[in-house]
Amino acid sequence: MNAIVHRGSLLDDFFKDFVPGVYVRPLHGDALPAQIKIDVKESEKDYTIAAEMPGIPKDDIHVSVDGNVVSLRAEVKQLDEQKDGERVLRSERYYGAVQRSVALPADVDSAAAKAKYDHGVLTLTLPKKSVAGAQRLRVE
Repeated sequence: MNAIVHRGSLLDDFFKDFVPGVYVRPLHGDALPAQIKIDVKESEKDYTIAAEMPGIPKDDIHVSVDGNVVSLRAEVKQLDEQKDGERVLRSERYYGAVQRSVALPADVDSAAAKAKYDHGVLTLTLPKKSVAGAQRLRVE
């Protein structure tokens, strides 16, 4: 699932390519990335997910785990601040929301899961839920 904020059309693309001097982009920047870029790794005991989320305060990042599905959601807010005698000519910072869900091969122990956010990368350590091994039944 991706929430994409899109500001453009085929006509905008035409003017951007063929008449670059006339095309003026919106004052409030580009859309959010189409999706959160992730790396997923597996070890015997857990899964590790590294997600790129640069420039997002950790309070605006939401992670949920439901069985084997991990969902990431982030909101970016742009606060326009103007001072007297100043005007904004162009702002390329973006705002909006983006989300992504990943289905893992096995269920995750959400009670033991950990999340760490450092230098724009969210790292999730998701222990696999322990499942009792197959048991042989005695046939009577």
